[in-house]
Amino acid sequence: MGMITVSKIIDAPLDRVFEVFTDLPGAPGRVSAIMKLEVLTDGPIGMGTRFRETRVMFKKEATETMEFIDFDPPRSYTVEANSCGCHYETSFRFEPHDGGTKVTAVFSWQARSFMAKLMSPLGKLMGSMCIKAFNKDLGELKAHCEQLQPA
Repeated sequence: MGMITVSKIIDAPLDRVFEVFTDLPGAPGRVSAIMKLEVLTDGPIGMGTRFRETRVMFKKEATETMEFIDFDPPRSYTVEANSCGCHYETSFRFEPHDGGTKVTAVFSWQARSFMAKLMSPLGKLMGSMCIKAFNKDLGELKAHCEQLQPA
């Protein structure tokens, strides 16, 4: 199993930050790596919502179907996916911090298939590349949240 944690301080209120992070239809316009996002379930975004995201990962397009397995507005949410013999979970925690919001993203993966287990020694390389990608995504979401603040 592998795990990475990335945090950012965003100069915007907790409710606003949570709203931006969970606005699935708006994600492709806010995160440059996301090429397309399709919500697969009806109703408001929340527990059980499924979506298909296409993004550039390691210089290639990758499409994954994800589902919200935890949803606690405005404190946290977790999405999961199963792909290429691995189980992936990404949890986001939102905490008040000096008038703004501290966002902590925890990404974990676990090899489930024989082939994925054979490839697991590459986990450290994957982890460092994922940290870079998460920092970029969080930086873009931070900029969007902060630019929406009233003057």
